[in-house]
Formats: sequence, C-alpha cells, structure tokens
Amino acid sequence: MSIEKDIQQQKFRNSYQKAAVNILFSANWLNEKIKAFLQEEDITPQQYNILRILKGSKKPLSTLQIRALMLDKMSDTSRIVDRLLIKGLVEKKISFTDKRLVDVNIAKKGIQLIERLDLQNENLDGILQQLNEEEVILLNDLLDKMRFKD
Repeated sequence: MSIEKDIQQQKFRNSYQKAAVNILFSANWLNEKIKAFLQEEDITPQQYNILRILKGSKKPLSTLQIRALMLDKMSDTSRIVDRLLIKGLVEKKISFTDKRLVDVNIAKKGIQLIERLDLQNENLDGILQQLNEEEVILLNDLLDKMRFKD
C-alpha cells in the first residue's frame, strides 16, 4: 500500500514532504510491530532498549549514560529503570565514584529475558521481510545519509 492510501492524502507539497511523512508513518508502523513482539514478555520497546544497552555495556551505567545511548531520547529513563527494577530485570546501586548518581546493571533475570528474545530474532527481522538484503542495505545508507547533517 502507498502512503497516499495509508493516510488518505492524495497530494503532498513536494517529494520532501511526502518522504518526511512516509518516514514518520513507517517509524510508527515499525514501532507498533516491535511493541506486539515484546508484549509477550511484558516489556516495552524502551525497556528492551535499556536492557540491550546494559547487556552490551558489560559494566554498570548511570541513568544519564543510558539516556545518551537510547533510541528514544525523550524517554523518562529513571522511571523506566524503576519499572525494570520492580520486574527484577535490573539492579541499582549508589555510584562509588559519585554518590549523587545511581549505577544500573542488568540482572540475571534480565540477561535471561534478552537471551530468550534473541532466540526469536528471525521473527523480529521478519518485520522487514518485504525488502531484500540489497534494499535493506540501501535503506540503511539513505537513512544514515539523511541524518548526516546533524
């Protein structure tokens, strides 16, 4: 289906406006697919992002460091970490270097959750199955090029 049909808009100001609308619409579409995938484990995309960051860091991180690495910079990192703490997926400790900061580390239960989800990576990748490998590489290159100015 085309963006015109999806949002029932026949005309755009120009191709740049159409592309911007298409990117926003597609990002929301992709986010909904990922939410549905993660819903089985009762976590949000932001919680998943934090768990992946912590697993990859191999060391405790402050909430400020986590926020800097998150895909969604507008997230309330402290609140999300607190929800992960309640679920037993992360651990929090007062920082040794700066008592004003809290160090966050992924818990064993969090690692197990990520490993369980990793077994389903093929399903997650399947969200973009309409594109072949060459098209995915081109899409990545174009998206990188779009953000290059920042």
